[in-house]
Amino acid sequence: MDLRDHIRTVPDFPKPGILFYDISTLLMHGPAWQETMAQLDAAVAPHRPDLLAGIESRGFLVAAPLALHLGLGFIMVRKKGKLPGATVSYSYDLEYGTDTIEVQADAVEPGQRVVILDDLLATGGTMNAAAKLLQQCGAEVSGAACLIELAFLQGRAKLDIPITTLVSYDS
Repeated sequence: MDLRDHIRTVPDFPKPGILFYDISTLLMHGPAWQETMAQLDAAVAPHRPDLLAGIESRGFLVAAPLALHLGLGFIMVRKKGKLPGATVSYSYDLEYGTDTIEVQADAVEPGQRVVILDDLLATGGTMNAAAKLLQQCGAEVSGAACLIELAFLQGRAKLDIPITTLVSYDS
């Protein structure tokens, strides 16, 4: 099954000149979603993770069901101020400014193997920041996986962890 057949493109969203790759149509198609989870299972399993980390917010849609399927724990990587209790933060540079992501302070035990999941790899900035944050917490970040990669943005080059993507677009 070609997962591209279930990913809708929306021109000029969220602003003119952007071609948005919409996974809602993939999520709505049961057999395509099951195939997606099977492919992610195959991508993640060799890393032997203890936990899966999902990046806010569509990464939650990917990581949580896969963690359930694999019998693993799931943790959330969220924007600053969105998690209750004590948190650990990591700030990183954007094209214009900075952003901060967080995990709960007790989310990861030192030495736990973590795989990070998101729906999209674009410039690689958020994925790289998530890896650095989890490493700062003592995790061994053994890999990452995304549904879609926008290869023309060369985000993969910013990462020092192995990453698997299911669908790649060159423009």
